[in-house]
Amino acid sequence: MKLRAFAPFVLSGLLLLAGCSKITQDNFARISDEMTEQEVAAILGKPTESSSTSLVGITGTASRWADKEAVITVRFVNGKVVLKNYEKRPAKK
Repeated sequence: MKLRAFAPFVLSGLLLLAGCSKITQDNFARISDEMTEQEVAAILGKPTESSSTSLVGITGTASRWADKEAVITVRFVNGKVVLKNYEKRPAKK
């Protein structure tokens, strides 16, 4: 019986957590050169889009994480971060 009284609070808490985006400036700042793709994914989650290419034993991947407020782009060479960019989307009027 007491469990039912707490159910709305638990459900509200889960919904709030689900709505939290990982695409933030704080998480962007946690990404550093030489991090692996797996380490970045542990911070930001699965990329919204990603493309890879390989040439003469060198692989390059560009991954992008996007939501309605910001975009984070990370470029990897041989699986390690070499370039990152954070772009805040303009506020809609």
